[in-house]
Amino acid sequence: MQNTLGRAFFHNFLGSSPSWYKLTILAFLIINPIIYAVNPFVAGWLLIVEFIFTLALALKCYPLPSGGLLAIEAVILGMTSPATVYQEVAMNLPVILLLMFMVAGIHFMKEGLLFMFTKILLSIRSKILLSMVFCFMGAFLSAFLDALTVTAVIISVAYGFYQVFHAYSSNSPYDESDEDLEQFRGFLRNLMMHGAVGTALGGATTIVGEPQNLLIGTIMEWNFADFFHYCSTVSIPVAISGLILCGLLEITKIAGYGYQLPDKVRSILEENAKSIEMTKPKIIRLIIQAIVGVILIMSLALHLAEVGMIGLMIIILLTAFNGVTDEHHFGEAFADGLPFTALLIVFFSVVAVIHDQHLFTPIINFVLAIEGQNQLIAFFLANGILSMISDNVFVATVYITEVQKAFAEGMFNQDWYNKLAVSVNMGTNIPSVATPNGQAAFLFLLTSSLAPLIRLSYLEMVKLALPYTIVLTGVGLLATTFLL
Repeated sequence: MQNTLGRAFFHNFLGSSPSWYKLTILAFLIINPIIYAVNPFVAGWLLIVEFIFTLALALKCYPLPSGGLLAIEAVILGMTSPATVYQEVAMNLPVILLLMFMVAGIHFMKEGLLFMFTKILLSIRSKILLSMVFCFMGAFLSAFLDALTVTAVIISVAYGFYQVFHAYSSNSPYDESDEDLEQFRGFLRNLMMHGAVGTALGGATTIVGEPQNLLIGTIMEWNFADFFHYCSTVSIPVAISGLILCGLLEITKIAGYGYQLPDKVRSILEENAKSIEMTKPKIIRLIIQAIVGVILIMSLALHLAEVGMIGLMIIILLTAFNGVTDEHHFGEAFADGLPFTALLIVFFSVVAVIHDQHLFTPIINFVLAIEGQNQLIAFFLANGILSMISDNVFVATVYITEVQKAFAEGMFNQDWYNKLAVSVNMGTNIPSVATPNGQAAFLFLLTSSLAPLIRLSYLEMVKLALPYTIVLTGVGLLATTFLL
């Protein structure tokens, strides 16, 4: 009887995930209390590694249940407290509101977005040019809009393309559909990564591009023009090199790039575009979505309200004027964003452990002890490395606060203070593209419903991001060393 119950428990534990995955998570849960009793500092770093493990295997098991168990255990053991977790969540309330409402708002714009991007995709036959267009659009939009919002847009577009082809291939007897599907998946993976990296490139250039930019700008008392002026010394060379690298990756076809849009898939998309009947109600819906899209861009660019509240306004406008009144349709809109919102809360619990266990303190003290131009380089690298494994907003908060304290104590002048702020900003923005951990937009892409469809795993994202990580970090270091 007991054996039967044990097997039933193991079968239910984490559902359909592989047995080795279940055993690994159970091992983590057993080992953590032992390590924490011996050395809390080591236990904190072990928890980070364990959480990254759950992210890396997101296609095997959505990270919320396994990562959530690790977070709950951390609170029970005293590695952090509910109060600290709540504080981290409260600090990141704008991001949570964004995920709840803006992602749902984009859902109601799918029809218009798919219409517009289908025109772009079918009019540009060169994969190199198309990739650079996606990268540039991601960068340009993220300079004024939130990167998560831009990522939600390109996810919605790619998902729409995939659905069109899948609907056809599911009912088609032709033999090449499997090969075409693999090619098409690779094609979409390439475009998604180019667009996602573009959001990081553009997001680093302006004060509204990323949450940590606004944080740093506020502490430094910089306005929009000041932020662009100080950071452009590093951000512009990095952005230009990123766009050039985008084209080179497609030419050389290294690191998983170079997939082409199959001719059969292109013809399917063309046929689908021609078959869409432009009825008067559809035309009205597209016009309304275009108008609301302009309102969205202007509201975000001028920062008229928090991004999440603007997203709620978008939902209201699109549903009210397009006749969406069924509660079921509203539920569908929130289906993509809420699981990731819950996962992000778990992630903030891990960040709370980093805070309470002072895991980054030795690195911070080491960097602050360095003097001269090497200190700028050290700040850039330290922020970059830590942002690869933790939330870049948290890392930026820790470092800019320490820099502010040092300046208040008279350790350096205003000019050096400005340069250190730029180094912190670029360090948290650029090297963090290496993994989905540092950029919320990347993590959202990894855990989206699109990722398993196009076979975009954690390791695949790391591989695709590797050339960007090496080149952009290198250019950022050179700019920090010789131009800043």
